[in-house]
Amino acid sequence: MNLFGTIRAPRELIFGSGQRHALARIASKLGSRALVVTDARLAADPDFLAIVGQLEEAGLNVRVDDSTMPDVPVDSAIASAAAARDFAPDLVVGIGGGSCLDMAKCVAVLLTHGGRPQDYYGENNIPGPVMPLIALPTTAGTGSEVTPVAVLSDKERSLKVGISSPFIIPTASICDPDLTISCPRALTAIAGADALTHAIEAFTAIRRQAVPGLAQERVFVGKNELSDHFALRAISLLWQGLEAACDDGADHLARERVMMGATLAGLAFGVAGTAAAHAIQYPVGALTHTAHGLGVACLMPYVMAWNAPAIRDELEQIAMATGLAGPDAVIPALSALFDRIGIPATLRDLGLAEDRIDWVSEQSCGITRLIQNNPRPLALSDMRNLVAAAYAGDLARLN
Repeated sequence: MNLFGTIRAPRELIFGSGQRHALARIASKLGSRALVVTDARLAADPDFLAIVGQLEEAGLNVRVDDSTMPDVPVDSAIASAAAARDFAPDLVVGIGGGSCLDMAKCVAVLLTHGGRPQDYYGENNIPGPVMPLIALPTTAGTGSEVTPVAVLSDKERSLKVGISSPFIIPTASICDPDLTISCPRALTAIAGADALTHAIEAFTAIRRQAVPGLAQERVFVGKNELSDHFALRAISLLWQGLEAACDDGADHLARERVMMGATLAGLAFGVAGTAAAHAIQYPVGALTHTAHGLGVACLMPYVMAWNAPAIRDELEQIAMATGLAGPDAVIPALSALFDRIGIPATLRDLGLAEDRIDWVSEQSCGITRLIQNNPRPLALSDMRNLVAAAYAGDLARLN
């Protein structure tokens, strides 16, 4: 076997309880004028105010932008960058959930290179490095603190859009699980299920021929020896910690496991990419207006059932990492875990109308960057069967 691996990560990644208090020392080495990007709720949080105070005590000039909205509307990123120009920041700090971190990435791109987010949609369309960027997540799910991805919503399009480039991987990331203690059960479940889906899709993605230049031509190269290492560890940690963190938000060990699992999953899919569950969720989410994590987690058992003939070895390794009896136990156990933490079991439960199955199938097949990453090919007829099975809750039709 040709051992090929690649990983992309922040220049500095720090994980641990209380590590948020290292932000000022890290930031002071990267800039002197910090634009702190967050949302209105966090901007009034005592932990956030303490962090901003520490930045100011370290001698940084700080401006807070608390305008982040869910799913980062494109116009809001444009407005935030325009509003920050008179402040002339030389450092952007994102503090909050995935939307806050994605907003910080977009603003850093626009402040550095100008233009609009639309100019950078797709892969590898950012022309060069952006100004220093620090990420401090307060939820454990998207992995945006370590990924080359920013997701936005564009009212001119029916689906979410993404900017993917190694240039928007944060310069430094601080993952402090203490900041997730206050996350309510529902958000913990949705974010953690999203992270587990990231890890599984990265671990079961297609393995491409490792030709020289593959990692320079593609942001997402498929599974490889390094991404597999992070993905499998993420699966193990999330399997151990997710339900416990949902049941008892003050369980510090569970919170640590879930946050580290989410971060490792981000490192894995940041190079391996995701696949069919994410492709289907884009049109499903556009129609149902449900949380991204709910959609991908709902879809994951069905996608795994379709992929099962092509991922037998991976299912065996997942079973070993999670203490299950064997590969055939993985999908039922995943479905049961998601059910216990409140993830809907079917697309019908998510609110999808049955007469939209064909449209969802067509739109999903059109997201080629994700479908091509799936380990088992999905023609339109196969996709319709998969979406219909996920609508009806009929895993058997995929076996």
